[in-house]
Amino acid sequence: MRFTFDMVKSIAVILAGGVGSRMGLDLPKQFYKVADRTILEHSVDAFEMNPDIDSIFIVTNSMYMEQTAELIEKNNWYKVTKLLQGGKERYDSSLAAIEACYEIEDEINLIFHDAVRPLVSQRIISECVRMLKGNSAVGVAVPSVDTILEVKEGVIASVPDRSLLWRAQTPQGFRLSTITEAYLRALQDPDFKATDDCGVVLRYMPETPIYVVRGEESNIKFTYREDIPIVEELFRNRKDR
Repeated sequence: MRFTFDMVKSIAVILAGGVGSRMGLDLPKQFYKVADRTILEHSVDAFEMNPDIDSIFIVTNSMYMEQTAELIEKNNWYKVTKLLQGGKERYDSSLAAIEACYEIEDEINLIFHDAVRPLVSQRIISECVRMLKGNSAVGVAVPSVDTILEVKEGVIASVPDRSLLWRAQTPQGFRLSTITEAYLRALQDPDFKATDDCGVVLRYMPETPIYVVRGEESNIKFTYREDIPIVEELFRNRKDR
């Protein structure tokens, strides 16, 4: 049988390893409840119900493995096939998911998503998967409506052209072979730092184009206490699920 990109399975990786220090809560923010459920539950649900996602990995902090396992059992998520332990840095969670795929011989898509973006739409998820049918890397972003300043030592150094600036969101999707090679190269760099997976591919595999799926303003990252009423209002008004 001839291999085609349509046969490639897509695994969503829910990155839930954060400890939520900026929120000042007793629990990490992914366990905070809005619209009667935890942020993590909303995020996993989005991928559980999407027909383009075949399987789900959840990566969480070692201190919250049991709590996450209880949520998996409570919700009976049939697509969740692995619960993985993350590490100190965000990229440790990505690496945990990549390493969990070592026994998979076929090519797959890995779709990384921040657990604290609970309002990701079905359109965004499906467009990321479709974009990967002919490409190796994809990110989600929205055009910046604000002027962005480059500031050095408290002084404006430059004002970049706003028409070229987009604000990154998740998911971020990659062929397994692409993101694996990017990290293999990155880990050989003693000065390696990363805040997201697209940045790793961009820096260490510059020959690989990263295509962009247009995001949505509602796909916000739950970061500060001030976000709570915004997220609750967005859930009340959403229509796609």
